[in-house]
Amino acid sequence: MPLWTRIVLVGLVCSSLVSSGMGCGPGRGYGRRRHPKKLTPLAYKQFIPNVAEKTLGASGRYEGKITRNSERFKELTPNYNTDIIFKDEENTGADRLMTQRCKDKLNSLAISVMNQWPGVKLRVTEGWDEDGHHFEESLHYEGRAVDITTSDRDKSKYGTLSRLAVEAGFDWVYYESKAHIHCSVKAENSVAAKSGGCFPGSSTVTLRDGSQKAVRDLRAGDQVLAATEEGSPVYTDFIMFIDQDSATTRLFYVIETESGQKITLTAAHLLFVVRNSTGDRRMSAVFASQVQPGQHVLVFDEAHERLTPVTVKRIYTQEHEGSFAPVTVQGTVVVDRVLASCYAVIEDHELAHWALAPVRLSHWVSSWLSHPQSRGTAQKDGVHWYSKILYQLGTWILDTHSIHPLGMSIYPS
Repeated sequence: MPLWTRIVLVGLVCSSLVSSGMGCGPGRGYGRRRHPKKLTPLAYKQFIPNVAEKTLGASGRYEGKITRNSERFKELTPNYNTDIIFKDEENTGADRLMTQRCKDKLNSLAISVMNQWPGVKLRVTEGWDEDGHHFEESLHYEGRAVDITTSDRDKSKYGTLSRLAVEAGFDWVYYESKAHIHCSVKAENSVAAKSGGCFPGSSTVTLRDGSQKAVRDLRAGDQVLAATEEGSPVYTDFIMFIDQDSATTRLFYVIETESGQKITLTAAHLLFVVRNSTGDRRMSAVFASQVQPGQHVLVFDEAHERLTPVTVKRIYTQEHEGSFAPVTVQGTVVVDRVLASCYAVIEDHELAHWALAPVRLSHWVSSWLSHPQSRGTAQKDGVHWYSKILYQLGTWILDTHSIHPLGMSIYPS
């Protein structure tokens, strides 16, 4: 990552700390994603992300048809946005019914369409389907999918419309037909929609005295085992959790090595792998969902007090209640004896570490001043406000492919 890019990012972070207080008043200037001036249209039959719609990396699994008489019907909310034209062929208002997440993304897209083409509105041709007009297990039956066009039905705009839908935050966008674009979202309560980047609370870290401590029990100032940039073991201060949720059930990847170690973490969390275990042993950080059997992760060898490459044997998923995202001064942490990054969502560990520089500075000042109230106390659940600011900046300046699709859904667009 070029030095000037890092300087710009840190500068934007610092300026946001000043400007964020100015964005609480009325108006659209703050809190809405800004689109780049040049948008790359989707090609016909292209879909983003490049995975099947009902997989974890996109809109997630089908959870069952919603009818007007079902208990889940209350999950649907009508959309009366006057900036959107609803075709509503059935004259039942069904096309206006959708989940809140779908409604939020659609309303955001409607603004983008008007900004992109003055005088043109977003048009919805299909929303919630109560009549069985779609294929089996279609997300239209859950109010999680819409088919869209522009109000002028200008097909030359549909490629760009698809891109605008991606930027608006739909979890899966498909340039499905010459006549429309298909968009869908994750379920409101699905584990896929609440992934983030964390470890289960029961995962353990190693303290300086050699004892083990559950991640959920960490307190500011605890010295935990981590690694330097060169991959050498080092003990470093735990600073805080940038995301902490004690109750929500989430889906985790379990990465098991040939020697029996298992690290459990969410799909969007970064894990260090070694490309070549015998020659070039430089480590690189990849999303947990991208790790493959046969790759090598770094495992702490207690006997020799070093990190050793060990082959990944298998990968599977498990659900756990509670999730914690610890941050250390070093930016790394050894969890269940396997080295991981402290960061998630953004694929660049080094950039994320630079972005957290103000947090490390704050910790250093707090430690120097020895404020007793800021050390050793339990942290409340929730996403840290600084993490939210970084996410917003990331959507402005980073390419969408640099951001994991499961790491963003906890934030509103």
